[in-house]
Amino acid sequence: MSELVKTVSSDSTPATSAAASPAATTPRIGSGIDYERFLDCVHCGLCTASCPTYLETGDENDSPRGRIYLMRAVTDGRIELTESVKGHLDGCLDCRSCETACPSGVQYGRLIEPFRIEMQQHAHGPGSAGGQGRDWFHRWILYGLFPYPKRLLWALVPAKLMQTLKLDQLAEKIGLTKLLPERLRRMQRLLPPLKTREPQLPEFLPAIGPRRARVALFTGCVADAMFHHVNWATARVLQANGCDVVIPRDQACCGAIHYHSGAGTPALEFARTNATAFDLDGVDAVIINVAGCGSMLKDYGHVATELAAGDQVTSTALKKFAAKVRDISEFLAALGPIAPQGEVRMKGTYHDACHLCHAQKIREQPRDLLSLVPGLELVPLAESEICCGAAGSYNLTEGQMADQLAARKLANILATGAETVIMGNAGCSLQIQAALRQAGSPIWVAHPMEILDLSYRSGNSVKA
Repeated sequence: MSELVKTVSSDSTPATSAAASPAATTPRIGSGIDYERFLDCVHCGLCTASCPTYLETGDENDSPRGRIYLMRAVTDGRIELTESVKGHLDGCLDCRSCETACPSGVQYGRLIEPFRIEMQQHAHGPGSAGGQGRDWFHRWILYGLFPYPKRLLWALVPAKLMQTLKLDQLAEKIGLTKLLPERLRRMQRLLPPLKTREPQLPEFLPAIGPRRARVALFTGCVADAMFHHVNWATARVLQANGCDVVIPRDQACCGAIHYHSGAGTPALEFARTNATAFDLDGVDAVIINVAGCGSMLKDYGHVATELAAGDQVTSTALKKFAAKVRDISEFLAALGPIAPQGEVRMKGTYHDACHLCHAQKIREQPRDLLSLVPGLELVPLAESEICCGAAGSYNLTEGQMADQLAARKLANILATGAETVIMGNAGCSLQIQAALRQAGSPIWVAHPMEILDLSYRSGNSVKA
């Protein structure tokens, strides 16, 4: 057992909630969390074999069990929130694989996420929940650029020009990119080849054939700016399955970028915006094709409980919204997909995005849909459910660990001999595309809806 966890676990001080202690004059970090959630963990250690950071470091402090020890000890006042403790907690990917492995049903996400919000407030003051106390990268890039697709599109214009003229390759070759701050340099390397943008999705697309459902499409922020073609493919697949598709103009970022980095206030505001942007009574489901966004949207009820306690109107609205959210593969599997006819001759493998398989418990539905595509051969991927290191903005803020996990995922993908690796998350796609480019591999990184769309639209044999 690592030294820090040893120190905590050997302390004989009774573990009592700081919030309940009459001696406490100011709330300790973690005191806003339901203390019973800490006690759910029986410290069996079965989570360690599924934790990406523990697999890489072998450090108990980098395991879910160890991090729960640390959070609980800080909450109890047995240890201080030192830079060392904070580093171990910030190193968590929040991939939720430990929840899948845990036999006791520990809701780890309900611990690490609110704890990080309280960490931020403690470090930068009460206003920091809005992101004002963070460093320049959080203020101007993560919070000021990424959640706004229009801003991001403008920012991508010079990047696309550089790609077209191959100036990005020249800058990399002669070492100009080394002059950039590390996180901007990482952003540049993660940037995929930017496709020519398709026309804006209309506000309404009619079902093809008899109408079977009416759905709203959540288009996202980074996903809409960089993977607009996937949104179009998703809409066409829904149409082909007899769905009217509504695309609300007033929708906003899901709030995950802020929430997972500890900025609760703007995350709640984004949630409120989305709850009013969608006509929930007029649709059967709100469809999402990005695992990370889907997990956040489905969690809106919890977000309201945590961040808008006492605001019954907000709580009711967010819970109603969350109840309507469905991942595209989850929705089509329940609807009963219309089998596509076009042959797609390709050998592919499927990567489980963490927030799809662990947070939303969606595993078989994407594979079942892909199995309907004539000509597509799916081969298994070793450690498919181990995080690739993307984890939202983790690959920009925790670069070393992200790179280690990307290398691990890359080796497993290359071992399959697949021509394409398929996944349902924008962050995973950026991370894995970058790893493949660096390795000089031509493997196509695709979304399941791109494969299905190819088959629906071709109507005959194609080689993707």
